[in-house]
Amino acid sequence: MATPARLIPLLEQFDWARERLGNRMTGPVVDSGNGTDVEAPPMTDEEYLWEPVPDCWSVRPRTAGPGPRATALAGTGDWGRDTAAFPHPSPPPFTTIAWRLSHLTELLALRADHSAGSHSLTRDDFRVEGHAAGALAAFGTAAAAWRTALLGADDTALDTVGYSTYPHGSDPEDPFIDIVWWVNQELLHHGAEIALLRDLYRGKNI
Repeated sequence: MATPARLIPLLEQFDWARERLGNRMTGPVVDSGNGTDVEAPPMTDEEYLWEPVPDCWSVRPRTAGPGPRATALAGTGDWGRDTAAFPHPSPPPFTTIAWRLSHLTELLALRADHSAGSHSLTRDDFRVEGHAAGALAAFGTAAAAWRTALLGADDTALDTVGYSTYPHGSDPEDPFIDIVWWVNQELLHHGAEIALLRDLYRGKNI
């Protein structure tokens, strides 16, 4: 099936953002944006879990329980991601790379499932990774699943309201092309946050 012409620029934007974030986290270099390679050492577990300010939300062993102002640990597995019932704490807690990457990976994995999979996965099914290597692998798998879902969408699908049934966003009410745009914004937004936290972590050790 040919990729719809209006999907191509969004797909290219997603691919570039995914590649740039992936390289920013795994190295050995990342494109600075002007074609110049900048050194980017692989992310360590210490950096992944680094809490730059007090009372961060992060991912934690279930045996440790939720962190400050969190009331539960989301996801499945031996680790969970700090969360709280709505309304969330105000002001929002500062979140670690681990929290942000877990959130982004869950979003991609569940949106892929609710667009081109079983339409049944929930946040309780998402495995939270407590180590950088596992989190990076999970991000790659989730991003690939979302890309596959995009390649299965034709022009009719792009205009279909509710084509994606992801239950935690506006997917059931919006045409799929709007959801594709929004996922790109999420990837760019959280990718920039993770990149900045990497810079801050490096700076504290200089």
